[in-house]
Amino acid sequence: MNDLDVLFEKLAKSRFRSRFKLDGKELEYLNSKGISIILEHGRDFINTRLAPANPPNDGKQTPMRNHPIFIAQHATATCCRGCLQKWHQIPNKDHELSQQEKDYVFSVLELWLITYK
Repeated sequence: MNDLDVLFEKLAKSRFRSRFKLDGKELEYLNSKGISIILEHGRDFINTRLAPANPPNDGKQTPMRNHPIFIAQHATATCCRGCLQKWHQIPNKDHELSQQEKDYVFSVLELWLITYK
């Protein structure tokens, strides 16, 4: 797993990752619900969509819109197990994410939502 400062420098250099910003209904939803509720949703999404071994539809399980967490996942390359392996050096999909790995993903999403949105 990466140092977060180094990670965010690399993400900023990615043309694809750096294009994700919160606006429109996702930003409005974040502002209306508050960061703590959005982060609760994020923890649930991580546990159900990303953490299981061999997640269903891996690479396609995270929509590109309709929730601030989804935008944050694409911006931070925490959207699928392939991106976790490539960007975060978390071994591929054949194992369930450990609590430490889930906490790491959560911290990346939280930092992006608070700082980079």
